[in-house]
Formats: sequence, C-alpha cells, structure tokens
Amino acid sequence: MPVIECDPAAARERLEAAGITVESGNTDHERWRAESGGATAVAYEGKVVVQGSDPGKLTGVLTDEGGRAHVYVDGASRGNPGPAAIGWVILTGDGGIVTEGGKRIGSTTNNRAEYEALIHALEIAADYGFDSVEVRSDSELAVRQVRGEWDTNDPDLRERRVRVRELFREFDDWSIEHVPREINERADALANEAFEDG
Repeated sequence: MPVIECDPAAARERLEAAGITVESGNTDHERWRAESGGATAVAYEGKVVVQGSDPGKLTGVLTDEGGRAHVYVDGASRGNPGPAAIGWVILTGDGGIVTEGGKRIGSTTNNRAEYEALIHALEIAADYGFDSVEVRSDSELAVRQVRGEWDTNDPDLRERRVRVRELFREFDDWSIEHVPREINERADALANEAFEDG
C-alpha cells in the first residue's frame, strides 16, 4: 500500500489533469478520494494513501518519477488457451522498486498474456512519467515481433503489437530485450502468484 508524502491539493490537480475523477472524502480526516483501475487514492493531511489490487496507475500519476525505468514482464496461461495472469516489476535506474504486481486477466493464450503484461507495465511506466524504458521479457516471440524481426500473423497479437509501439512513443528512448526466465524470475513469480490469489 503506497503512501505518498505530498501536498493533497497539488496531488488532486495532477489526478484531475490525468482525467481521473476526484470526489469528497468519506470522513472528516479524508481530504478527497479518487478511483482508477481497481485502486483508490485517499488524501490526508500531507499525504495520499493508495489502496487496492493494482495501485500502479494512481501512484504513477501522483509521483511523476522521470528518468529511466527498468521493466520486467511476464504473462502465463494455464491450458493455452486457459486461465491467464500477468506479472510486472518496474525499477528505477538505480535499482529501487517503483511498483510490482500481478493479476489475472481471464482466459487467453500464453502469447497474448505476454503482450498484455507488456502493455500493462508500459502504461504504468508512462503514468509514472519516466523518460525512457528498458523492457525485459522472457517471451522471445513478443520481443522479436515488437522489434519487427518476426512477422505477426495472428490479428489479435498484431493489434497488441501496435498498442505496444504506441506506448513506446510516450518515451524519449526505449529498448526491449529477450532474457532467460531466471533473469525474469520476479515477474514470473508474481504472475504465478496471481493464479493463486484469483
């Protein structure tokens, strides 16, 4: 549960500028509340507390990190197609964890889950205001298709590749690299934990 030390009035302006509706607080101590993507931000004196299953977007809008992000993603499907989940880890340039998480995404193929993880993590990194991203994935297919080295014959994946490329344009600089599963261990674990939580 992220706690962001900030001026609640300035934080409210940031959320409203991002198109997020801000409502009155539920108690005398709450300045305001805002909801987005399954998470709720609650403002108190001098801080905002973000709660919920996926606090990345709200936290990103409120903090505006800047700099370089290292992003690790993984998608998994049990059955292919079958129940699917994604995991992500976003680190600062000096290795500090900005946010990490995992969630179920319904039933789909393994390759589509890999793309969904990539899209979700890039949306969060963009919300955090990072200038550049270095993405690591253990899906060779997704990495090579995004880089244009392999064709994307599946219309579903082609649509997602377009979305990934659109998201990359939000950064001054980006890279995407295929890594072995052991390098991507944390994102893989978070995707698998999401199956158990779901």
